[in-house]
Amino acid sequence: MEQITQGDRVRVDIPDESDIDYEPFHGQHGTIISILRDDAGTVTGEDQDSQLYRVEFDSGETMDFRRHDLRPPID
Repeated sequence: MEQITQGDRVRVDIPDESDIDYEPFHGQHGTIISILRDDAGTVTGEDQDSQLYRVEFDSGETMDFRRHDLRPPID
């Protein structure tokens, strides 16, 4: 995805099946409800790694993801 903003509809795409978040979230669709910041970018050297995207799923559950786990929705 080029740019992700609040209100965007997204699909979670976690490629690593051993990731603890794979089973409950991979393939799920939701909406970005907020964009948070942390200091991960200081470790990786990539500012975009400091952004966490809070996704509200169709079920009402919320979870935070990094940009690399988000794709455009399949509608």
